[in-house]
Amino acid sequence: MDTHLDMDLVRALHRSGVEHDAAQSDRLRRRRNLEPESAALLAVLLRAMSARRMVEIGTSNGYSAIWFADALRATGGQPLLSVDLDGAAQREAAANLAAARLDGYVELREADGGTVLRELPDGGLDALFLDSERTEYAAWWPHPRRVLRPGGLLIVDNVLSHADEAAEFLGLVEADPEFTSTTAAVGKGLHLAVRATTR
Repeated sequence: MDTHLDMDLVRALHRSGVEHDAAQSDRLRRRRNLEPESAALLAVLLRAMSARRMVEIGTSNGYSAIWFADALRATGGQPLLSVDLDGAAQREAAANLAAARLDGYVELREADGGTVLRELPDGGLDALFLDSERTEYAAWWPHPRRVLRPGGLLIVDNVLSHADEAAEFLGLVEADPEFTSTTAAVGKGLHLAVRATTR
């Protein structure tokens, strides 16, 4: 892959996340990083579609943001907007992004994901990545569709590992005639939905 990522740093960051989660009984305090194979797949997709504007809901420690920011840097895109309610996690992400020399390619925002989506303009995004509290996604509808441009990509993680929690939201996506979607059995399950280019 054409990337400037420090893969030793990326692998160490993922490994530390896995070790942290194994020792953490409180689910909300886990880092729950994107799986490496999922991250690599999405980085290729973002390059293939020449994505330039992307929002991530669920920063955690910045592991996925590193992959996405590197892809946006390669396409000449705008900085990734990465949103999370956890200020401590965002501070950790800021340090990791700086270590990866990608801090200039990410805007970290401590805020509620649903609120941010409601405030974004229509059709302004090439890609939207949801990796937060899955049971909240349905209440955010229809903003995940509205904020995507025609041809834009909606990405939802953990749809196989937490199928029951994602089911209501995926039902909305799959019932929407503007979306063509599929679930990829990679990592913990990625749901990929493309907004129609014509009506």
